Parts: sequence; C-alpha cells; structure tokens
Amino acid sequence: MPRTESAMLPLGTEAPDFSLQDAVSGKTVELNDFRDHRPLLVMFICRHCPFVKHLEHALAALGHDYTKQRLGIVAISSNDPQAYPEDAPASLRQQAKDLGFSFPYLFDKTQQVARAYNAACTPDFFLFDRSLRLIYRGQFDGSRPGNGVAVTGEDLRRAIDLTLAGAPVPAEQRPSLGCNIKWREN
Repeated sequence: MPRTESAMLPLGTEAPDFSLQDAVSGKTVELNDFRDHRPLLVMFICRHCPFVKHLEHALAALGHDYTKQRLGIVAISSNDPQAYPEDAPASLRQQAKDLGFSFPYLFDKTQQVARAYNAACTPDFFLFDRSLRLIYRGQFDGSRPGNGVAVTGEDLRRAIDLTLAGAPVPAEQRPSLGCNIKWREN
C-alpha cells in the first residue's frame, strides 16, 4: 500500500480557520468554537484508508478518554468522495456512529481546509495550544498496519497530556504516515 508522510507544518503556526459541516449532526463547526482557551486537536482521517482503519478504535477511545478534559477535538475528512465513495458524508456518519466518535466528524467538500493545514495523509494530526498555535504534528504512535506494534497512541497522548499540564511539548516529532489525501482532479 502506498505510504505518504505528513508534511510537518512548522511548529508555532496559527490554526487555519475552518467552517465545516459535521457529517453526523449536520451542524456547522468552526474554529471560532474553540477560541475559549483550550487546546485543540485536529485530525485528518477518512473511512477507506487502511492506516486509519488500523487505529480507528483507538481514535474513538482517545475521544472518550479526553471528553472531560479541556481539549477540543475535531476529525476532518477531505478526500474526494466521487473517487472514494466510502469517504462521502453518509459513510462518514456511519463510521462515526459505529465507532462511537465523541467528537465532530467534519467533511471538507472543497478541500480548502486540508490545503490550509498542509495535510498530506490520513491520518494526519495537528495539536494546537490554548492560543491555537501548533505544538504537535506527527504520528499517533509507531504502529502501522502489519508491523506488529501495538496501537497505543503514545506519541499523540504524550503531547496532549503535556499540553493539558501546561508543560512544553518536545519539538522532536515523528511524522504521521498513511494514505495520501485523495485530491479532486480539476
């Protein structure tokens, strides 16, 4: 299976704006909804990618584990649903319901949000501090489909825990690895 690394957006980058529809509730979710001085995790995921399927249960668990913490979480799918019907909003809604996602699952129809975040792959993770400045972009953990490493989320969870504790996140970070974003052909 093809592998694409995250582009590693520069640390300190301000969170790019977004206003997208939640595939589950139909409500519009905006970056401004998270300007209440809490950290924000933005995850670019989808339904069809084997890398996302490999850790989707752990993503659901992460959402539940941090529900009572002051952490905002959103997932965004930016893939072209014409070429990848599994990544259409109705399918994303079913994935979120099947897995019990506790966070909004947004659909980036124009793909402009993925471009603004310089998202390159699914999964691709971006953690912003209370000022919405990027402090972590990298892998969930070292597990990949078929490599025998347990899915723990240790890299991302460590960054989240440090952020919530007000401690600095080390700048040395490993890129995420997954399927490339499925860009629409114009």
